[in-house]
Amino acid sequence: MCVPIIGYVHVYSEIKWQFAARNIYGMTTQQRIGLMEEMGRYMLSGDMQWQEVKDLASHRNAWFSASHVEEAVGNIARYFLAPGLLAAWLHAYALPTVPRTVGIVMAGNIPLVGFHDFLCGFMSGHTLMLKLSSKDDVLIRHLIVWMTERHPTLSKQITIAERLNGCEAYIATGSNNTARYFEQYFGKYPHIIRQNRTSVAVLTGNETDEQLTALAKDVYMYYGLGCRSITQICVPQGYDFEHLLRIFSQYDHYADLSKYKNNYDYHLALYLLNKVPYMSNASLLLVENELPFSAVSVLHYRYYNNLGEIAETLRQSADIQTISGEGFTPFGAAQCPTLADYADGVDTMAFLCGL
Repeated sequence: MCVPIIGYVHVYSEIKWQFAARNIYGMTTQQRIGLMEEMGRYMLSGDMQWQEVKDLASHRNAWFSASHVEEAVGNIARYFLAPGLLAAWLHAYALPTVPRTVGIVMAGNIPLVGFHDFLCGFMSGHTLMLKLSSKDDVLIRHLIVWMTERHPTLSKQITIAERLNGCEAYIATGSNNTARYFEQYFGKYPHIIRQNRTSVAVLTGNETDEQLTALAKDVYMYYGLGCRSITQICVPQGYDFEHLLRIFSQYDHYADLSKYKNNYDYHLALYLLNKVPYMSNASLLLVENELPFSAVSVLHYRYYNNLGEIAETLRQSADIQTISGEGFTPFGAAQCPTLADYADGVDTMAFLCGL
């Protein structure tokens, strides 16, 4: 379970701040907050239609297991849309009074991965044109329909399109390869363009079994496909990998998923053919590699001699989204960003408010 984030509601209870009576597309900021908080309750509800939509998302994309969809949905509802969070978050920004047209190209590596960009665009009041990933178009499409059913004027603000023509600014997320195309197409406009990122963990060897169990969740959640998935661990010399792999064995049922097992078997064959040393349990291959990025079913590790030096190296890396460990993001919380945890460290809301 994700580590609870405290502070927002407390701050909100202390500030005496009133939103400006902005009325864009027939909604004030207060009404937008109310609608999003209602959405949060809906996402956590047992509504039959919503359950069918989640099931459909899992059916359409074999990487979107039912448990991972529930995890993504629950994190958004609890860490983005719970009462008080949006109000405290928006307090730091001067919201624009003139809406611009913003195109958002969403990724599809994990369920609802583009929701935060959408939320920023909606709360800033801009006109949104969304290019959904074919891998993750079921959940967000349904939630937009849910919104427009309650406020029909939002159909003028939010549209789903195959081509993002005529936009005044762009937010695009993709791979390193697609980022080059995004730069070519969108470079002359105000933009945020994101590339591949991943996350790492720093271990001291003194972690408890509870902490290692939490780390396992950060490694295995979304099968390692998210930018906040831990794909490399940094360990001191003499680290006890055998105990780590025993703790991680709680996820050996992943071997029952054919797509995941195919990756495991493929990379195991490569390591055997190339005589690459490895360690393993039934669901994970552990390989020494300086690169933070690893394939599905593979976890890289690297040794360090000085904790301070490895921490500084990781902080300066453009490839790292999140660092987990003592003094960093707590184990088990890597996949639980808050509203202010912006991808690539770029403040999306400040960008939108500055258009």
